[in-house]
Amino acid sequence: MIRPLYSLLLIGAQPFLRRKLRRRGAAEPGYLHAIDERFGRYRTAAEPGALWIHAVSLGETRAAAILLERLRERDPSLRVLLTHGTATGWAEGERLLRTGDCQAWLPWDTPGAVRRFLEHFRPSAGVLMETEVWPNVVAECRARQVPLVLANARLSGKSLAQARRLARLSRPAYGGLAAAWAQTEADAQRLREAGASVQGVFGNLKFDAAPDPVQLAQGRAWRAALGLPVVMFASSREGEEAQFLDAVRALGDAAAGIRWLIVPRHPQRFDEVAALVAARGFGMARRSQWAAPPEDAQVWIGDSLGEMALYYGLADCALLGGSFEPLGGQNLIEAAACGCPVVMGPHTFNFAEAAALAQEAGAALRVGGMEEGVRAAIELGMDAPRREATAAAGLSFAAAHRGAADRTAEAVLALIRG
Repeated sequence: MIRPLYSLLLIGAQPFLRRKLRRRGAAEPGYLHAIDERFGRYRTAAEPGALWIHAVSLGETRAAAILLERLRERDPSLRVLLTHGTATGWAEGERLLRTGDCQAWLPWDTPGAVRRFLEHFRPSAGVLMETEVWPNVVAECRARQVPLVLANARLSGKSLAQARRLARLSRPAYGGLAAAWAQTEADAQRLREAGASVQGVFGNLKFDAAPDPVQLAQGRAWRAALGLPVVMFASSREGEEAQFLDAVRALGDAAAGIRWLIVPRHPQRFDEVAALVAARGFGMARRSQWAAPPEDAQVWIGDSLGEMALYYGLADCALLGGSFEPLGGQNLIEAAACGCPVVMGPHTFNFAEAAALAQEAGAALRVGGMEEGVRAAIELGMDAPRREATAAAGLSFAAAHRGAADRTAEAVLALIRG
């Protein structure tokens, strides 16, 4: 009885969703693309039998890219349907498409929209990346015998508590999956408690990502030429940049010899973050306006997409965005793989095991708050032997945890072949 009620609530909310999409589209035009697809109405032709991969946003799409590379090594003829929920996910996903592939929005989780989606594309199987489990999507796939799995799966303690509160809705959804392949043993245990059939603990796909060598080399060359410590605030989130800038300003002369690089997590906030920097009186330069980092600007804004390896190569160390507010933290694996030491705040529950392992390996250090984090980053940036040891630990940490991509690719192909 609970799923029909949930569906009615979603159907009633559709006018508000359209309004929200129009509002977001004012800042990010990508949200205005093919709005009808959000409601299960598709105009593009689709040949049945493709492997469907749902990667809701940027991070999940990057994980999907790693998996896709291994799948195509094993089956070059594989056709893929990529679906997303955010404009950044869509933009990243476009780069992954090959002849015969499709890209679409996953519809709002109402029975009619999901049915139209499945009838239009008729995928051979579905792979949901990381956390995206929707009750009607799972139920409709089961009804059509489309095997649906959760790959690179993670579930935080907070999300498990929410699933328990909504157990009559969430338990059938998790239980309706053909399999879940967890990142960690802790994720596996929580997923089982939520009702999922965990068929393997494969590790985190993001350990198998190789940083762009050209970008990394360019960033390191800029850092060497600059001769000044560079501290990066990586994937910063709303509410954190103001704290960061105030902490830098409070340091006064102690911060004068540092160059500060802020790379916001969400591109629609680039202008907002630039305004925060300007309001505090810092000299500023935006990546979109320079060909090489200008030494005369104290704060640089990384307002570009797809250049994280460049930024990590440029930085002596990085503060981890999302960890200084109760947001769960962002992915620190890419920083480690680039040899960039990480300073984490107290909130890393979305990547709890990776954060703990990085700290244990000496690739990252934990602080209690922003002011302590900024001071720790300065100390690390100015202590060359310690910085180099932490960077080497990061490279070893990243290398030691590879292998999830091969394990997941083999499991996906076995799923397709039945």
